[in-house]
Amino acid sequence: MPKLSATEPYVHPGCSLTNSTFGAWVEIGANTRVANSAFGDYSYCDRMCDIANAQIGKFANIASCVRIGATDHPMEKASLHHFLYRSASYWDDAEDDADWFAHRKSRRAEIGHDTWIGHGALIKPEVTIGHGAVVAAGTVVTKDVAPYTIVGGNTAKLIRRRYTEPVAERMIALAWWDWDHATLRAALADFRALPAEAFLEKYE
Repeated sequence: MPKLSATEPYVHPGCSLTNSTFGAWVEIGANTRVANSAFGDYSYCDRMCDIANAQIGKFANIASCVRIGATDHPMEKASLHHFLYRSASYWDDAEDDADWFAHRKSRRAEIGHDTWIGHGALIKPEVTIGHGAVVAAGTVVTKDVAPYTIVGGNTAKLIRRRYTEPVAERMIALAWWDWDHATLRAALADFRALPAEAFLEKYE
């Protein structure tokens, strides 16, 4: 494991990072692309992810080969092809379609705090993954996922709740993800040892 930093992300080789921001203790896996996105504190992604136009909460766990904010093509037009909007690549006298790229950037995916996105999952633009939710490997997510639920499949379906709704509401209210680094360290043994309800009873 690399030694992470509170001041800058740990970026593995082969990454492409554009117009993005990164909180403290963040790690970006090898050969990952991050564009027009923001990573909250302690969040990480494994290798070969493609993340665009996304707001990633704190403590997000993103496995390898995940795609977040998968971009769309202009299906209502006469063609789907790049030549419509990457036009400067095809003609010297044509400009790229700035309005189309601005539209893409505006369609942000939102990933909540303490989430787990499994290997190879695909999350479409304008989808919100609620706090504490789990997205199973290979899942295609086209609609919002409720907090503290587990979803899987193509397209995503509810598998089960991670916590009961009352426990989920209490955990969101506790918002431990906003604790400072020293407080997290002091509670580390309890994070490791206590089930969710016992943890809540101690720290609420």
